[in-house]
Amino acid sequence: MALASVVLQLALVVATMLVTATLVVIGPRRLVTALQDVRWRLEMCLLPVATLALVLFLRWSTVDIAVRIEHRVLGNNITPRLFELEQLLFPVNPVAALQTFQSPELTSFFAFVYIYGYAFLLLFPIIAYFALETMDDLSTLLLAFTVNYTIGLACYVLFIAYGPRNFDPLLFEGLLYDGFPQMRRLTNQVNQSTNVFPSLHTSLSMTVFFLAWLTREKYPLWVPVSGVLAISIAVSTMYLGIHWFSDVVAGTVLALISVHIGRSYSIRDLGRSIG
Repeated sequence: MALASVVLQLALVVATMLVTATLVVIGPRRLVTALQDVRWRLEMCLLPVATLALVLFLRWSTVDIAVRIEHRVLGNNITPRLFELEQLLFPVNPVAALQTFQSPELTSFFAFVYIYGYAFLLLFPIIAYFALETMDDLSTLLLAFTVNYTIGLACYVLFIAYGPRNFDPLLFEGLLYDGFPQMRRLTNQVNQSTNVFPSLHTSLSMTVFFLAWLTREKYPLWVPVSGVLAISIAVSTMYLGIHWFSDVVAGTVLALISVHIGRSYSIRDLGRSIG
């Protein structure tokens, strides 16, 4: 399947999920009210949106430089240490233990939440918080995303780490493409085999869940939905052989740090402190 077809399929599935969640969780009346003063809302969140976009652009535009630095300059491969740590802490490696339960149905489920559920989980709270009366929660979310990416991508440069499926294919299976083989084209475009520690899938997903809990009075239904999805995505990264348990723990800690910064500071506050 061509890359354009894969992207279109992803967009259609996620769009369907977003529309359904918007109608059920947000409600048509609240959404219509938000759209009536959309210009003011866009102006209020312009700075955090621009900051997040800048971080993502810098990462995209410097990916070749980052790869050269991590491999040729730093060369700090921590993969054996992650493996040894988990061998020391657990009688059976958590990834290997999860994969003993594999079935076609379970593989399809975890592959679906890893790809489609993850995209939905990151996009829906942007819509939900945009529909609120103030943009404080949306600004917090966007700043938390920015912190996640900034710290996470810095770790990817500092630490070379390969996931279980790449570290030892005899012990760990790469199950992602068993569920959705057509997604190989897409993931090859956006992922690198050393982007493992910490798990950004986990950190960003748990960030959404933690913020959902903190804003539970505004969207109570979103709390269980985001919780189930976030935990499923974290587990899926191990079940599919993409991340170690250590990556998931580090991703959860990164989520807590990001939410704390997002709740405690603004972009301007961070700019003044750095300056």
